[in-house]
Amino acid sequence: MRFGSGVPTVGVDSLAADDFLLDVREDDEWRAGHAEGALHLPMSDFVARYEELLERAPEGGRINVICRSGGRSAQVTAYLAQRGLDAVNVDGGMSAWEATGRPVVAVDGTPGTVI
Repeated sequence: MRFGSGVPTVGVDSLAADDFLLDVREDDEWRAGHAEGALHLPMSDFVARYEELLERAPEGGRINVICRSGGRSAQVTAYLAQRGLDAVNVDGGMSAWEATGRPVVAVDGTPGTVI
């Protein structure tokens, strides 16, 4: 699937439990609920913290970018692709993640919710 003009997209159902996931939502959204094991780099801080992604992402591996519904993550995916990284936008974002029954955890480890 493709989002917008040429942004590669993947469905939640195509993601394996151990796939690298980059969450670009803001801090309040992250605290309320996120996918366990995801790397959190808010879009508002993304460019300043870009090196963190390069340090944590699997070398030569795919970066699955997620936000709440897919808009912000599509922008970050395009940014990463322009830099030659294998990045895809997660279609439907965390809303789709939660709707498909995938676990969502709050910062304290309790069950979370997507806001």
